Amino acid sequence: MRIGLNLILMLTLVATLSGCGFQLRGNYQLPETLQSVSLESYVSKELSEHMKQRFVHSGIKVLDAEEPTVRLISDKLERRTLSLFESGQVAEYELLYQVKYQLVQGNQLLLERTVEVARDYQDDPNFALAKTREREMLVDEMRAEASRRILQQIISEMSEQSP
Repeated sequence: MRIGLNLILMLTLVATLSGCGFQLRGNYQLPETLQSVSLESYVSKELSEHMKQRFVHSGIKVLDAEEPTVRLISDKLERRTLSLFESGQVAEYELLYQVKYQLVQGNQLLLERTVEVARDYQDDPNFALAKTREREMLVDEMRAEASRRILQQIISEMSEQSP
């Protein structure tokens, strides 16, 4: 009796989720024109690697001479002070990571956007080494988030342009 009730509950849940269009995060409907791309990068090696991994994970082939081409034009990391300790030392920073990119097909610019990712970061001069490592991990996470947003924007734009 209890097993049957659990089965019915599970089937209802699955039917509801599939009926509302729920998809796992990172599971994209790729337009026909975006089955393969080339990647040109003028930015950090780390961001380029995140983008390649994101493309491959999404089922997009990354080839050297393929169209369309994703160009990572620039990336910039800024740090702004958010708060201070009573002693005047910085207690908290805001890290801003910006990536400018283009989507080009032939000589035609299809898309040019800037993605920005922001995170707060608490600093403690007593644990400088640990905080440095924490900041490095945070910046890597921000690069991964930027690559995810870039891919979402490209897929969204290409889906709207497809007939």
